[in-house]
Amino acid sequence: MSSPFSSTPSSPSSPSTPDLRGSERSSAQDAPHNIAEPQPTVLQLLRPALVAFVLLSAVTGLLYPAAVTGLAKAVFPHQASGSLVEANSHVVGSELIGQNFSAPRYFWGRPSATGPMANNAANSGGSNQGPTNPALVDAVKARIEALKAADPGNTAPVPVDLVSASASGLDPHISMAAARYQAARVARERGLPLETVQRLIQSNTESRDLAVLGEPRVNVLMLNLALDKEPGQKAAAPSDGKTPDAAPASPTTSVPPSTAH
Repeated sequence: MSSPFSSTPSSPSSPSTPDLRGSERSSAQDAPHNIAEPQPTVLQLLRPALVAFVLLSAVTGLLYPAAVTGLAKAVFPHQASGSLVEANSHVVGSELIGQNFSAPRYFWGRPSATGPMANNAANSGGSNQGPTNPALVDAVKARIEALKAADPGNTAPVPVDLVSASASGLDPHISMAAARYQAARVARERGLPLETVQRLIQSNTESRDLAVLGEPRVNVLMLNLALDKEPGQKAAAPSDGKTPDAAPASPTTSVPPSTAH
């Protein structure tokens, strides 16, 4: 039987025994690194960026545009080519870009505030004139006077789109009210029955997009080209083919479709 006062040797894991292994590990970690790591060259640093630049340029600048253009030409060939309009084997405009007409025998489109000439597709924009701007008020008054001077017997209210420019300055359409307002003048100048002109307006009226968006509208260029094809009308007077500078006053200085470019 052992005595309660007998002592046993301390085990190696006793707290009273210092752990030299931990000190050795700390010393090894704190020791300076004597092996120098190789530094990357400039080419190695730039290579990933250059490869990404070339690949993205090829995909987004060549492959994607070519695929989209090819698909568009296959599915929508007319629209993908700019919705160009031909007359007498010559391109006379686009269904998407308004043109200027001033001769009384033609329907007039919306005014345009683009510069340096009206309906300039390379400089789309509005006048940025507010309703309290005197210049806008004067311009609207001048447009109303030009419309009444071209058709003095017309006492109907002038549709607003015939005296106000669109935000883009390139709108190719007018409202059905604007087309009907000009129908009597065009019929008289061409020697056509009013019913014939109204029929052409109706046949060149575009319906609402998706049947709910927007309002029915008339493409001015397409309507004027249809008028030129209508048989049994008077020949155009020499003044109808004058240049824009010599054309009579109107909301938009213009030329007939046969000389428009």
